[in-house]
Amino acid sequence: MSKLQVIHYTDYKSPYAYLAVEAAYALEEDFDLEVIWRPYTLDIESFAGSVENRNPVQWRKVKYAYMDMRRFATKRDLIIKGPRKVYDSHPATIGMLFAQDQGREIFRNYNDAVFYRFWNHIVEVDDVGAMEAILMESGADVRGYRAFLKGEGRKRHDDIKCDAEKQGVFGVPSFLFEGEQFWGYDRIDLLRERIAEASGLMS
Repeated sequence: MSKLQVIHYTDYKSPYAYLAVEAAYALEEDFDLEVIWRPYTLDIESFAGSVENRNPVQWRKVKYAYMDMRRFATKRDLIIKGPRKVYDSHPATIGMLFAQDQGREIFRNYNDAVFYRFWNHIVEVDDVGAMEAILMESGADVRGYRAFLKGEGRKRHDDIKCDAEKQGVFGVPSFLFEGEQFWGYDRIDLLRERIAEASGLMS
């Protein structure tokens, strides 16, 4: 029997994706399954508007979202500082694929470092040099990262996002399990119940 899998779509510039990191790791610790991390780079302006052109309703939604997110962060003893601009996080999310190609431990080191440092205003996710430095620090051979970012990596990233959208994904964090989608940090308990049921752990 093949091992159960959960596909986890994420983006480093999403605070809710940051909140979901430890919960995603815990799925492998608590169940006999594999979590496959995949990048889904958000186009913020498509749903929240550009900073210059947001209307009052959009601004109220943005302000509420960060207030709500900080409620969750406080419970987790996480520091989350608001973004300083609208970011193109492709250097970071494609960097995820580059790290994964070099091993699970390197990916985990990179993943944790990028999330933590971005949300603590230590690095910017659109800074190619900063992502390259984190890859190196994480144990990756960074030769080829910049070419990967513009070529093979961008194609793989875009193919992953296209495939995700065909399956109904529209935001992060999103989890796909046996064809069922769970979107949002606050849906992880429902996902865990579904996994337990599929694993025969619930009567």
